[in-house]
Amino acid sequence: MRDNLYVTLILLLAPLSLASIGGATGIYAPLQHETVDVLGWVTTREFIDLFAVSRLTPGPSSMLAPLIAWKVAGLSGAVVAMLALYLPSSLLCYGVARVWEAHRGKPWHRACEAGLAPVAAGLVFAGVLALLRIAGSGPLTWLTVALVAGLLTWRPKLHPLPLLGAGALLFLAARAFWS
Repeated sequence: MRDNLYVTLILLLAPLSLASIGGATGIYAPLQHETVDVLGWVTTREFIDLFAVSRLTPGPSSMLAPLIAWKVAGLSGAVVAMLALYLPSSLLCYGVARVWEAHRGKPWHRACEAGLAPVAAGLVFAGVLALLRIAGSGPLTWLTVALVAGLLTWRPKLHPLPLLGAGALLFLAARAFWS
């Protein structure tokens, strides 16, 4: 049974590894769909909780997948998940970087560069929308996300810690007001 679980982890995460253009945010939507809706490894609430833990801990933002694997298959599952998530994209990145540098400046190179940016942004946007949808968020959450996105677009070097604190205070005030 456990061997089958490891194979399932690899078959789930290796393709997501290759699709994680722009970072782990781009794979949150399919990861949520597969682990919650299809496989039933975690509930929607557990997914959100594990997402929160993965964002608070140091390290890459893709630690969500190993945390889910840890819950499902323990430490060995988390190790398998990390290898399945990092190895394919690392090997692909290495190979592409070698070709990319060899052809820098060519017309197809510039076209690919221009085309990949909106794809990466779309994957990140889909991940954020998936998290908002499954969190059961209301208008205040959507408004806060829009304001933070606007602030970070306007001031991209703004440190996120004050924004997190402001968001927490906003929701504490809202809860106190509406309770």
